[in-house]
Amino acid sequence: MKGNEALAKAAIEAGCDAYFGYPITPQSEVLEYLAREMPKHDRIVLQAESEVASINMVYGAAGAGFRAMTSSSSPGISLMQEGISYLAGAELPCLIVNVNRAGPGLGTIQPGQGDYFQATKGGGHGDYRMIVLAPSSVQEMADFVFLGFDLADKYRNPVMILSDGAIGQMMEKVTFGKFKSTRYEKPWATVGKSATRERNYITSLHIQPEKMEKHNLKLEAKFRVMKETEARFEEISTGDAEYLFVAYGLSSRICHKAVDLAREKGIRIGLLRPITLWPFPAERLLQLAGQVKFMMSVELNAGQMVEDVKLAVNGKTPVYFYGRLGGMIPTPEEIVHQLETVIHEHHEN
Repeated sequence: MKGNEALAKAAIEAGCDAYFGYPITPQSEVLEYLAREMPKHDRIVLQAESEVASINMVYGAAGAGFRAMTSSSSPGISLMQEGISYLAGAELPCLIVNVNRAGPGLGTIQPGQGDYFQATKGGGHGDYRMIVLAPSSVQEMADFVFLGFDLADKYRNPVMILSDGAIGQMMEKVTFGKFKSTRYEKPWATVGKSATRERNYITSLHIQPEKMEKHNLKLEAKFRVMKETEARFEEISTGDAEYLFVAYGLSSRICHKAVDLAREKGIRIGLLRPITLWPFPAERLLQLAGQVKFMMSVELNAGQMVEDVKLAVNGKTPVYFYGRLGGMIPTPEEIVHQLETVIHEHHEN
């Protein structure tokens, strides 16, 4: 299946009750697939009049206790930022999918990774965090839907899947049925007054500063738990590594092949692939910093995740960057050549 279609099928199997979205390349297949298949399961699909409308529809459905999601691509996600901040502030669980294209601006429909800052640093206003999952295969496009919905409900918080145009459009074999989604009780949902309780109220608005600070501190405590328990990553050939690639998503697929090519040349390099971009696997990177001579962050942007890599290693080992822009995708051979260049320069210094 295409990555976008695998994600959409997984959403149905994971119990998504309602999808609200707006078409934009390269993720329109998500809306197209769900518009065709969700009604067969008596679930809601609505093409909103804009991305601003769709994220606020997600807010309404999530507030009523339903599993809600939306998907878009970079410019559309930008329009959703206010709503995402509202969702986080009101502690409403939902799944947001960004099939990243290359920017800035309208850019190109080719894949890019320029939305890392937006996803991990909170593109909206205020102090909030989202768990950000970065798939590197069509299989993970499906698997992370189950994981994303469960994490969203567990923490009452938005979760984002940050993919890209290549993984959304490529076709690979994918297996369904290995995950069962957890259904969480939602006693906080706005389902009206009952015989056993008063009405629930959901808001992110607290006029009194004392109440607003108390609410912010509650959120910060929740974010600390996420940071301590939800960091996920994959390691490839790190056991004897002298050097380390750090890459996620499409870049990590290319770096995986680059590891093989470099090792054929006798260069002992490994790869750490962050699966959660937030929380970032900083602790493991700091451990590896004591082992390797340097790290190289490989990204499809001008240098974004590299900042988190540098913060993680805290000066314990040098960190270099290699990136391509505008939808250009490096080959494994190109990355190995860059690695050899940096090794030569590093040894000279």
